[in-house]
Amino acid sequence: MAPASNSVVQLSRNPGFRPPPGPPKTISGKLRVLARYLLGIDSVGRNIPLFPDDTLLVSFPRSGNTWLRFLIAGVAFPDRTPSFTSIEQMIPDSIVLNRRQLAQIPRPRIVKSHEYFDPRYPSVIYVVRDPRDVLLSYYNFYRKQRYIDDGYPMDQWVERFVKGDLHPFGSWGEHVGSWLGARGQNSRFLLVRYEDLQAETDSEVRRIAEFLGVDTSADSVAKAIELASAESMRSAEKRETSGWGSSGKWRTDIPFVGKAVAGGWRNQLAPSFIAQIEAAWWPVMKALGYEIVSLPDAQRGTTSASPQLDLLAGAAGRT
Repeated sequence: MAPASNSVVQLSRNPGFRPPPGPPKTISGKLRVLARYLLGIDSVGRNIPLFPDDTLLVSFPRSGNTWLRFLIAGVAFPDRTPSFTSIEQMIPDSIVLNRRQLAQIPRPRIVKSHEYFDPRYPSVIYVVRDPRDVLLSYYNFYRKQRYIDDGYPMDQWVERFVKGDLHPFGSWGEHVGSWLGARGQNSRFLLVRYEDLQAETDSEVRRIAEFLGVDTSADSVAKAIELASAESMRSAEKRETSGWGSSGKWRTDIPFVGKAVAGGWRNQLAPSFIAQIEAAWWPVMKALGYEIVSLPDAQRGTTSASPQLDLLAGAAGRT
């Protein structure tokens, strides 16, 4: 489900919101893009060249993708220590490394992606998180990136989050629905809930490793979990502030690694905002096992079922 191509551009008209830069509009800018492509140093993103043995680690932004990269790296590369700089050589981000660098990653590759459904992806681990928590995490991340100011109105943020106007990946519902609907029953698709990863980290890491064909032991899993703990990742973030991602432009007073908890929305989101999110996506949320608190019919299960909801529930393994 591709979002409207001009959605992010429209946000630039709203005061207090500085959207991520879009494609260049000037001739010189377009020539620079062409030159980078010809040199193989362009950011590939959705246009990444793929191999049949690739596995894509996909999620809507702020859903735990980076945490899972650290966990997987810990068991897939037991002789190396994942960090915010070294992770790009183990499980690279398709928008961080350029075309030439990605081609040099040894196969079989595991590559991070935030893209909505792409039929070219041969094997997929899809990480999903409660959208109410995603909304809060994303708000702080946009503050960190200086795309919004402190105190940016939450009602405007919720409205844009639900519309899917924040980036080129669409809304949470479109993103999740595109992958579950198209690949949910495929043997080369593995669904991982952030909440399950929090509650049962050991067993979830083993399940993911089995999907990847990676051998594990009790010691290797325990070490991977320790290296990917929130405390360890926050320490790594502080050590490597100038060496990854931010290029010195991101705020250092707001951590990239957030509270790393599930269910924070219960104490941080106003009931009206919770209702707004649930009204938009309650069928998908319910299919994924997320509690609906503002819609009594949906909560009691008295709302009429639909084939689409049944399909999503089956894809999520909750029928």
